[in-house]
Order: sequence, then C-alpha cells, then structure tokens
Amino acid sequence: MDYVALVCARGGSKGLPGKNIRDLGGRPLLGWSIKTALEVDRISRVIVSTDSEEIAQVAIAQGAEVPFMRPAELARDDSPEWAVWQHALRYLKSEHPNGIAGLVSLPATAPLRNAADVEACLDEFEKGAVDVVITVTDAHRSPYFNMVTPDAAGYSQLVCPPQEKIFRRQDVPVVYDMTTVAYVVRPQFAMECDSLFQGRVRSVHVPLERAVDIDTEFDFKIANCLLDLRKDG
Repeated sequence: MDYVALVCARGGSKGLPGKNIRDLGGRPLLGWSIKTALEVDRISRVIVSTDSEEIAQVAIAQGAEVPFMRPAELARDDSPEWAVWQHALRYLKSEHPNGIAGLVSLPATAPLRNAADVEACLDEFEKGAVDVVITVTDAHRSPYFNMVTPDAAGYSQLVCPPQEKIFRRQDVPVVYDMTTVAYVVRPQFAMECDSLFQGRVRSVHVPLERAVDIDTEFDFKIANCLLDLRKDG
C-alpha cells in the first residue's frame, strides 16, 4: 500500500523560536521525524510542509521533499494542523491520480519515536474499518482520581466524579494520554471532516520514553537526556 509521510514544521514558533531546526543530539529536530519516515518501507514519500525557506533547505538536506510552500494563512499560531493536512492532500491528488492509502503525519516535536512505532500504526490502519489511527501512552493523571476543575463557586472538583468512592488510582477506569508520535489518516476522511473523533479512531500504545512531545526548553532537556541514555545503553 502507498503511504506518504507528512512532517509539519512552520517557521514562526513563539514558545520556542527556531524549534523545528534546533539541534537535538546532533540532528535538527525535524530531521528525526524524516529519518524515521525514511526507515519505513511502506512510506513512499516524505514531505515537509513549511512556510520557511530556511526550514525547507534543512528538510531537503535531511532527505525529505519540499514540493510546495505552505501559505501564510496556514502558518499562524492558530492555524489548525488538520487544514495543513488538507492542503498537502490537495497537492498530492495532482501527483497521485489513483490516490494514496493513507497520510502518515509525523510531527517534528516527537523525535524519540522509532520506525516500529510507525509500522504498528500502519498495521492497525490496514486492519480496515478505521478512519484514523492515533498513538497513546500511559496517562500521568486520571480525570476520575486526581485531575480537578473549578466549579461555579470556585471550589475544586474531580473532572469526572466516579459513581462510587475510589481510594486508589489503580481502581479507576484506564485512560491514556494522546501523543504526537504518529497519526495515520484516511485521505477521504481528512478532506470531508475537520476533527479526529468525527471518525472511527483506533490507537497504538507507545511507551513514555518514546512519546516525549517537545514544546518547551524543559522538554528539550528531557529529550536530550533520553537520547544520551540510548547511547549509553
């Protein structure tokens, strides 16, 4: 089956300027996503969507294609990534008249994934009867046990109050954190809808040490430490 990987990397990050091409373990951040995509045989193309010429040149040097530049209206702080997927799919339609099996989104901010994680997502997608495959990891908190929200009077209460008293986190329903490790989406669904859970969603579990999502300086430090541990191991 024919899959195309998409790495979204805009140039105007406010929280961590220059994040997408910042060095992490000797490789620009987005280079880790490109490297993983290139290791997956079922992925026929690796495309980077960016509005930045500098990022485009780095992406090409890392082995990806940059066949188009992202328009400014899709590179704002509030631009939904879903619309970026749709923009890429409209381009791909002209180059793949017979369509593609799926779009594999590999965000640049999850550099510690490996090819096996992506392969597991493709395996799940190929079981059929699914529109999107997401990745999840073990949750740090539970809305039934230790996640709270203020009520109208300003008092804190559980996000999801259980029907019966619960004294141990182990006794609450199992929940997971969504990660940015990988998404596999059916192209027609992505073009017709505008959010993940409008469709049939399945998930693939990824261990915490490969699910780091880099948004802050602290996240960068964690990722660097984990890469160092890999080298030492």
